[in-house]
Amino acid sequence: MTQSGSFNWQGRAWLRSTKRASAHGVQLALEHTLGVANKLVPLDEGTLERSGKVTMDGTNAAGTISYDTVYAVRQHEELTWKHLPGRQAKYLEQPLNTERAVMLAIVAETIRREGFLGGRLG
Repeated sequence: MTQSGSFNWQGRAWLRSTKRASAHGVQLALEHTLGVANKLVPLDEGTLERSGKVTMDGTNAAGTISYDTVYAVRQHEELTWKHLPGRQAKYLEQPLNTERAVMLAIVAETIRREGFLGGRLG
């Protein structure tokens, strides 16, 4: 008994779909990490926390988490300053390290769910 079938390779569609899903996964992973960082950011009036944002590179699956105040870097690096309970220096560096596995899982799941034509094979 023989089995026959055909396969229509849609390489360009696969590439576009996978790149789009990858970029979306990176954005979701960065937004997750921003949320974790916002729980640690030093808090006085909330200005620093509200300035946090995710910016995506429009051409690649790459992005940035940033805090945009004149004191953001100093607050992040100054280990001797006192903060409210649960708030700390290294408010972004720590989540980037502790959330690494979660970030990778978010990207992988997004690619799996949204990849090649939304999970369809053509």
